[in-house]
Amino acid sequence: MTEQQFWQLVTRDYAEQSSEQIVHQLEQSLTLLDNDSLKAFDKMFGQQLRRSYTWSIWGAAYIITGCDSDYAFAEFRCFILSLGKDWYDKIVADPDSLGELTDWPTKDNYAYPFIEDFDLIAGKLYEDRSGQELPFVPSGTKTPAGKKFSTKPKVLKQTYPKLSARFPF
Repeated sequence: MTEQQFWQLVTRDYAEQSSEQIVHQLEQSLTLLDNDSLKAFDKMFGQQLRRSYTWSIWGAAYIITGCDSDYAFAEFRCFILSLGKDWYDKIVADPDSLGELTDWPTKDNYAYPFIEDFDLIAGKLYEDRSGQELPFVPSGTKTPAGKKFSTKPKVLKQTYPKLSARFPF
């Protein structure tokens, strides 16, 4: 599994693609891989999710959706992973760059940037095939990296000017 292959597998086909379609697409693609490739894919997936396990990215998720749980934050990080390598690297370097994203998935007319169980697909497929679990690779440390974001509106607006303009609170 090369990095290029990994990104081809996780990147959405088009901006309006629903989370269900993205999950189904990955499931279909991963069924074509052998068990060693599934292991390699799962390891890369975990490594990428750890890169985005930061307070600054959680702050961006908080502005967009009010994200307040580790589970929802994992689903948010799966969403930004689905945007592809260029966007993912840009967001990891500058979470406020999410304010430049033009198309957002919505639910009830609100931004809904979450992909449920995206990070579990390879492990489930591997277990169904082999009867064994993949080695557990945490998607983050005990706490996100960096300094915890402030929920004070003034500080959020200063820290995330693009997102604050796009998603007023």
